[in-house]
Amino acid sequence: MSKLVIVGSVAFDAIETPFGKTDKILGGAATYIGLAASQFGVDSAIVSIVGGDFPTEYLDMLKIRGIDLSALEVVKDGKTFFWSGKYHNDMNSRDTLTTELNVLADFEPVIPEHYRDAAVVMLGNLHPLVQLSVIEQMKAPKMIVLDTMNFWMNHTWDELMQVISKVNVMTINDEEARQLTKEYSLVVAAQKIMKMGPEFVVIKKGEHGALLFHKEDIFFAPALPLEEVFDPTGAGDTFAGGFTGYLTKTGDFSFENMKSAIINGSALASFCVEKFGAEKLLELNREALQRRLQQFKNLTQFNIELVSNMP
Repeated sequence: MSKLVIVGSVAFDAIETPFGKTDKILGGAATYIGLAASQFGVDSAIVSIVGGDFPTEYLDMLKIRGIDLSALEVVKDGKTFFWSGKYHNDMNSRDTLTTELNVLADFEPVIPEHYRDAAVVMLGNLHPLVQLSVIEQMKAPKMIVLDTMNFWMNHTWDELMQVISKVNVMTINDEEARQLTKEYSLVVAAQKIMKMGPEFVVIKKGEHGALLFHKEDIFFAPALPLEEVFDPTGAGDTFAGGFTGYLTKTGDFSFENMKSAIINGSALASFCVEKFGAEKLLELNREALQRRLQQFKNLTQFNIELVSNMP
């Protein structure tokens, strides 16, 4: 079985949206990625760090879904990374209220020996030097996927460029793609990013879907229209987990198969936003995912006849 290494935060979140608010709940990029990837039954490991305040029930939730936690460091006298935020009425923008790095500030990832031969590596949003350390510990992965954000562009540009040059796929949202390349056109931005190193670029557009680029090829996947978006937190990471989980399961890293990976990631992200935090992912089953994938197929499938002699 192919292996998937997931590097990112395992954290507490406190979220406020127009639909309500939470106290501290399970969050973190690696959490969402791992839960999404677990839908494909892959051999996955989370490489992260938490404090002694992290509940064992959360660890059990991850383990029961087949996620290897042998590389999840627990600092008994430390505190877990905490983020809190408040979403605006349009749900497309938010204000960060609190960011407490805690044990994540000194995180030095160690990849277990039995995962250094993993086929796929998912580098969640962390300091580029942490991501670089992971790449250097891997033997010969077939696919390295990178997620990053504008904070690292603003503060660690040179280190980020090093990481970008070493990955196969970069996932980034539209705003960040424009900041990274100084280009407004996403087509031009993707071409510039590919010149930095990645063979594939995925540009996420939130409720407007996602774009996949490879050389001159472009694929667009819509987001599923939903009656309500309850909480967007973790949707991008869930997308990444579905994307990499599908690729790990199939072992096919072609552009054509990545189209299917994009759709699977989008389907999982559509579940994530329907409840607070990771709640929906924790109750999700394969049958529900299959029904959602059929909805995507119905949304995008059509027959068309080319008319040669228009009046």
